[in-house]
Amino acid sequence: MTDSGGRTTFLTCYADLHDYGWHHVDLFVHDEAGKEINWVHWQVEEDGPDAADRATARVEPALRRTSEWQHGIRADGSSYWTAQATWEE
Repeated sequence: MTDSGGRTTFLTCYADLHDYGWHHVDLFVHDEAGKEINWVHWQVEEDGPDAADRATARVEPALRRTSEWQHGIRADGSSYWTAQATWEE
């Protein structure tokens, strides 16, 4: 979702294909040109969108997902999911 300043906020979660053991969700903010201007992450108990939703509700209760999770495949063959998000006022 794009805010009044042209910034887009979205969540990304991943599948740990290589067993690195770091299950996490990223929160990105991009400017109107699509450049990353802010980023933060938190750990989750397991991979995938359901775990990301549970962890986000616990860690950032005012952050709401505003789109369905979209699945993608990275160059190494691992899965990731992205979804638009916004902060509740």
